[in-house]
Amino acid sequence: MLTVHHLNNSRSQRVLWMLEELGVDYELKRYQRDPNTMLAPAELRAVHPLGKSPVITDDGMTIAESGAIIEYLVERYGQGRFSPPHGVSPERVRYSYWMHYAEGSAMPPLLLKLVARRIGSARMPFFVRPVARRIAATMQSSFIDPQLKLHFGYIERELSKSEWFVGDQFTAADVQMSFPLEAASKRAGAKELPHVRAFLERIHARPAYQRALERGGKYDYAD
Repeated sequence: MLTVHHLNNSRSQRVLWMLEELGVDYELKRYQRDPNTMLAPAELRAVHPLGKSPVITDDGMTIAESGAIIEYLVERYGQGRFSPPHGVSPERVRYSYWMHYAEGSAMPPLLLKLVARRIGSARMPFFVRPVARRIAATMQSSFIDPQLKLHFGYIERELSKSEWFVGDQFTAADVQMSFPLEAASKRAGAKELPHVRAFLERIHARPAYQRALERGGKYDYAD
């Protein structure tokens, strides 16, 4: 049976959602973040050398990276659902674009914002603290926040054209894009953008999404 190695409050939640949309039976192995460092536990290294989640095992294969996992699941179990037909078409190009954009472009400024916040609030010698906080604040104001405004303004305009990222049909690209939009709604105020907010409301209302929450447990980004 397919096994999902699931880390709380992580990208693996969208893997559970994809499996629920597909109707695939799976086993769930849970892992908890360290409450102080928020890092994955060392046990995950026994599954994959990087020790991160999501990771799945299926038919003797171990597959990491949420985009690769979702593409694999749709190819193997989708039976033509949740992706445009193979070949060169505007829909297929758009689908591939959003599948890669989610982690390649949307997530980096969000991760940088998280790092800058942690630098600004980290415990350190008093004589270093003002310099570190000034660097963190400068990073946010001069680079991170403008990048977030650029990317999520772009996403908002794209979602104003259609309900879903590839058009009027829900696809795996919407699953892949869910995490950066959920993270941005918590960390970067993206919930104030009406089309982003409407997208989040649509995905959170899907029965498969709700079933994934029941299987995966507490997920702070689903609010």
